[in-house]
Amino acid sequence: MRGSVADERAWQLLNLLADGEFHSGEILAGQLGVSRASVCNSLTRITDSGVALHKVRGRGYRLAHPWLRLEKNEVLRLLGKEAGQFHLEILQQAASSNTLLLQRAGLDAPGGSAPTGTVLAVEMQTAGRGRLGRNWHASLGAALTFSLLWRFDRGLHALSGLSLGVGVAVLRALKKLGAGDIFLKWPNDILTAQGKLAGVLIEAQGDMLGPSAVVIGIGLNCGMPTNLAQQIDQPVSALDEVCATLPSRNQLLAAVMLELAQVLRQFSQEGFAGLRDEWEQNHIHQDRPVRIRLADGRLIQGIARGVSDDGELCLETAQGMQRMNSGDVSGVRQ
Repeated sequence: MRGSVADERAWQLLNLLADGEFHSGEILAGQLGVSRASVCNSLTRITDSGVALHKVRGRGYRLAHPWLRLEKNEVLRLLGKEAGQFHLEILQQAASSNTLLLQRAGLDAPGGSAPTGTVLAVEMQTAGRGRLGRNWHASLGAALTFSLLWRFDRGLHALSGLSLGVGVAVLRALKKLGAGDIFLKWPNDILTAQGKLAGVLIEAQGDMLGPSAVVIGIGLNCGMPTNLAQQIDQPVSALDEVCATLPSRNQLLAAVMLELAQVLRQFSQEGFAGLRDEWEQNHIHQDRPVRIRLADGRLIQGIARGVSDDGELCLETAQGMQRMNSGDVSGVRQ
């Protein structure tokens, strides 16, 4: 997302346009009690933020892609009896859900008191972050972006492999919603054959001996508008490519929250070891040749032989078995 919608009027317009139908500027102005010039200015800010609008003389304006808003009450209904373990807030826009939740949790600022299970879902992130400081690009209504706070009694040293466990949770949720041919990629991506479907960003603070807390950020592509795909420098995919019936983003958020809670409770007791086999069963590079680019630019090539109980990638190389705890992995054509 290039920028912020910024003002409340623009969001009011987005809500009126959410159905994907044409709405004349005159009618929009009347509904909001403002001038047509004011409507035009707000629509310009909307398009400047990266939201695709169609304008047709005599018919008015419409969103290029209909937008079904996230609704707190609907998500809580879908969570059912498990809703009480979460504290959900849905924001129209924010720079980064992870950054905001870190502040509220007190992980990087004093006075934070957000409880475990706090979830911030954001319709439009203006500075979404991915792994290694990369930007996360998303389009209004075409992605699910949210962060979850979870507190552990165990220390930071015991959180190794957590990002892989989170990947398992996301994969479980997507499969229950009918997604097919999805895979895990070390250390924190969910893929289809076409490209990256979702990513995970985990930020943790605490003591080595405990307690500790993590903010888990998840970005998941529901659709991939052409104008957005052109901004991304790697192959990407979207849920509508692998689901016969695309779930609503409310269904998606509830399903992922439920699976996350289950996995995080298991991780708290067993660490990653209890999730390791399931992760390897869905590993896109399992027992295949890969190339790893390290932070210093060096390349290491070998056969991916799964992961350790600590979440390290086990790589069989000409020099023997090596364990990797960081790096960018890519497949090698045989």
